[in-house]
Amino acid sequence: MNCQYYHSVKKNVFEIIQPAEKGKLASKLFDLFIMLLILFSIVSVFIMTFNISPEAFRILVRTEKYSLVIFTCEYFLRIWTADLLYPELKPYRARLSYVCSGMAIIDLIAILPFFLPMFLPMNLMGIRAFRLVRLLRIFKMNRYTNALVSIGEVFRKKAQEIFVSIFLVLILLVIASLLIYYVEHEAQPNKFTNAFSGLWWAVATLTTVGYGDIYPVTVVGRILAAVIAIMGIGMVAVPTSILSAGFIEILDKTNKKKECEGASDDDDKPEPPKYCPHCGKRL
Repeated sequence: MNCQYYHSVKKNVFEIIQPAEKGKLASKLFDLFIMLLILFSIVSVFIMTFNISPEAFRILVRTEKYSLVIFTCEYFLRIWTADLLYPELKPYRARLSYVCSGMAIIDLIAILPFFLPMFLPMNLMGIRAFRLVRLLRIFKMNRYTNALVSIGEVFRKKAQEIFVSIFLVLILLVIASLLIYYVEHEAQPNKFTNAFSGLWWAVATLTTVGYGDIYPVTVVGRILAAVIAIMGIGMVAVPTSILSAGFIEILDKTNKKKECEGASDDDDKPEPPKYCPHCGKRL
């Protein structure tokens, strides 16, 4: 009886902490609570950069500690119920698979640094830097939002095309940085001191940002800059077009799935009568 009760509690906990399905009110409330907690945690990072009162700062720190306890409990509950997430695996292998998954690693990184100062000597600046780890919690929302799931699916499906396009951009950056260095170094030794100075200029030029802190002054350098800028317009736009095509494919797939589900629902409905049951005329 106790074993049956244990498994029942475990199943209920698993259903609550997993992304909500239709009719699961408790799971929906849990998802909403976690998302609000994540958003508050992110916003508090920005609020702490302002000149706020010591009392408000203490409230934010205290609230962060409470949220940290909740995130820690959530992390261990997910490990506890991992055998229900991977029913085909043995319990210890299921928990190991979950711990090594991407979302579990994000969960761990988001909570672990706050416990490290308890065991390792750290200065105040190190503790302050750990506040930025809270920004990783935004990725926890991937469990609850279809938008982030779609983004991840696009990156998985278009990974090869994106890698090739980014690799070509990197090659162009390296070539441009070396060319502009050799062309401009003698004219501006204080600006183009090495290839890394040329790389900074190449990034600003290829992305069409153009900060203006470093620029060519020789005729050859300006001609080279014009060519690289024109090439950059097309090259940098390639990864964007690949992602756009991927999103369109995902949207089309989602719409077709909804249409198919709608068609199957219509198939279950009784076919309307073709003739009037009273006068016998064709409808």
